[in-house]
Amino acid sequence: MKNISLYIDQGSWLNKMHPYTKLLYILTAIMIPLTGGKLWLFPVMIVSSLLLLASGKILKRALPLVAFSFTLIVVIFLIQGLFNHNNETVLFSVGIITFYKEGTLFATRIGCNILNMLLSFGIFVLTTSPQEFVDELEKSGFSPKFGYVINSVFQILPQMMATKDTITDAQRSRGMETEGNLLVRTKAFLPLISPVVMSSLINTRERAIALDVRGFGRKQKKTWLYDRPKYKWDPVIRVILVVLMIITIVWRVL
Repeated sequence: MKNISLYIDQGSWLNKMHPYTKLLYILTAIMIPLTGGKLWLFPVMIVSSLLLLASGKILKRALPLVAFSFTLIVVIFLIQGLFNHNNETVLFSVGIITFYKEGTLFATRIGCNILNMLLSFGIFVLTTSPQEFVDELEKSGFSPKFGYVINSVFQILPQMMATKDTITDAQRSRGMETEGNLLVRTKAFLPLISPVVMSSLINTRERAIALDVRGFGRKQKKTWLYDRPKYKWDPVIRVILVVLMIITIVWRVL
């Protein structure tokens, strides 16, 4: 059976860490560069996230996020470097195309911010079980409906990708050409849209029926089969992250 979430259980210390601690890291990774106001803070947090991904043995799975971000960053560089309304100082020219310093610096800040957010969220998504996260939310007093929405967000994209792969294999076994130039791929992609959408709607309906059968709407207090073991370094990591945020705020104010 194909996994319908991005979560990978490598047995690392990141898998053992409490979901709330990883959420605090996301807040810290995003807040420190934005609050500090210095461009060099972005590479510091990006390298920190890469080191964490490597220590959790999931750096390879995070590479598609980096590849996607670079595609977006290149587009931002082209638009801002050429057409930013503050452009005045010429940075370099390629033929008749001229890039400006102001737009390039603005694009650099945006690009680093995008990459920083993607990597920090990648740490959370790749090392946190959706069901475990939802259970912790419900134990903290959140509504089960809110937890269901969060769980669905984590699973919808991997589930649709798995459905797309299954339908592609089925279409290929019937003789459809799915490999080749852009025109061939486009012709192969169009017949996949309807089955993927219909499968997603059917899965949603089946999930709603299953939740209803299991008493999802019951008002009684839920019980859990097992309690999540506590990770001894969670309090220490949380204190370090909070202290880093406080130091950044004080440094910016002073």
